[in-house]
Amino acid sequence: MDLKQMYEKMVDYRYFGIVLLTVGAFFYLGIIIPSAVQSASDIYISTAASTGSLLLSIVFFRLSKSLRKQLIETEEGMEYISKQKRP
Repeated sequence: MDLKQMYEKMVDYRYFGIVLLTVGAFFYLGIIIPSAVQSASDIYISTAASTGSLLLSIVFFRLSKSLRKQLIETEEGMEYISKQKRP
């Protein structure tokens, strides 16, 4: 895999993590804000969706971090990161 692809994947994984983190936060807000028509199954589904999206966001953040470490370990990757605009 070349440097450009690694950098693009790193950025994409970071964005996926951010999106999943916000989705998980919205599901969590749906759980803690009381509603008159929420049944127990709705709460369980929202809890599972919140937990799942938060766990997936952690996975994507770790993938992004590992790709960044791989880029930093090489001299060319370090130069490529410094040339690129930070996301």
